[in-house]
Amino acid sequence: MKSKTPALRLLAALGCVALSLPAAAQLNTLVGWAKMPANTFADGPTSGQFASGAGGNPLPLLNKQPVQGFSAVLNGPSAGSFLYMPDNGFGTQGNSGDTLLRMYAVTPDFKTALGGSGTVSAANYQTGSSLPAFNADSRINLADPDRKLGFKIQADYTNYYNNAANPLVDASIRSGRLLTGADFDIESVRKDKNGNLWFGDEFGPFLVKADATGKVLRAEVGLPGVMAPQNPHLNGGVANLPGSGGFEGMAINPAGDKLYTLLEKSVAGDAAGTLRINEFSIDSESYTGASFRYKLDAAGVAIGDMTALNDHEFIIIERNNATATGGGTPFKKLFRIDINRVDAQGYVSKTELVDLMNIADPNDLNGDGKTSFTFPFVTIESVLVLDANTLLIANDNNYPGTGGRDLGSDNTEFLKIQLANPVPEPSSYAMLLGGLGLMGAWLRRRKAA
Repeated sequence: MKSKTPALRLLAALGCVALSLPAAAQLNTLVGWAKMPANTFADGPTSGQFASGAGGNPLPLLNKQPVQGFSAVLNGPSAGSFLYMPDNGFGTQGNSGDTLLRMYAVTPDFKTALGGSGTVSAANYQTGSSLPAFNADSRINLADPDRKLGFKIQADYTNYYNNAANPLVDASIRSGRLLTGADFDIESVRKDKNGNLWFGDEFGPFLVKADATGKVLRAEVGLPGVMAPQNPHLNGGVANLPGSGGFEGMAINPAGDKLYTLLEKSVAGDAAGTLRINEFSIDSESYTGASFRYKLDAAGVAIGDMTALNDHEFIIIERNNATATGGGTPFKKLFRIDINRVDAQGYVSKTELVDLMNIADPNDLNGDGKTSFTFPFVTIESVLVLDANTLLIANDNNYPGTGGRDLGSDNTEFLKIQLANPVPEPSSYAMLLGGLGLMGAWLRRRKAA
């Protein structure tokens, strides 16, 4: 057999040939599964004072915070650890004023065909090492100690919601100017090229910039021409975005200098089922003016997350509100989109990647006695590309709500899914572009010689 040409040897050395992988099984396959119990808590101020208990979970939670409602995920500081972001707490602006906005480090011990306990443990946020419980070392708190935000937050009040009939705002919230679920409903987070965190919020909708410790660095950034009912700058105006319709999904390109925000609901005047994607520059900290349109499936009602594969391709979670316990036929799918390809109606191209209601489970990893797996939760809000063949997915269990997989409060389940059709992971794509650039330079030099 002939040896490889110098160009192919160059690509191989750069690792780009890893994109040519053997075809996987016909169905996407569950290759890892873990579960975190619904009643998993961390220390903190009393929470749930304005919410109702459900599923046998009494509220309030005295001197505790729920480690639940995971809505976004980033890679953790060590192999096998991940940074998960809960959303605003108990579901609404009016019942989450005592719930802190945090990110937690976790390490799932995935149950696989070769073993594993299927349990999830707390991890050190800085190192990824195992911890016995969710404590101060396992998390960061979002806070505005330098008063960068342009509106009053719960920490500015004596009583929650500035109502003398309510309990006093916890002293730790006031002294640290910690952010709560009444200030923002964060649903997405990305780390930029400078190591800063950008949170996507639904109340504004806003982008919130923070450093790696969770400290807010600047005033919130609104989406031009779009306001939700909870926007503190509405000032009696008319909102053109439904409540809880803001930045449910947000991706960042491999270079870390462009964010792509995806609204969960349609802006007034847009065609039904149309969601906006807007490009945001990290360098200028402003929207570039580039925008795109995503069309929901006929069976879908909202999106759950968005993550980048490269500069123009993304994975989006789409779902309806149906569950295993009622409400119709669950629709829970992942789609691959390409903003460089737009159809005649102006929508970005969209191809089904994973049907979460039809996953092969030949080793019955979740122990339900079946060799097929379904993920019938109301909200599924985090996806991470682990490699070209594997995705990490977790549900938002809407604690302490009920009725997803069973009639009690749902656990948080973590999935590793092996793809039938592999995708380029963001780092491989960046490497491929670099490799092609080097190969082009080599060919030009060879031609000149």
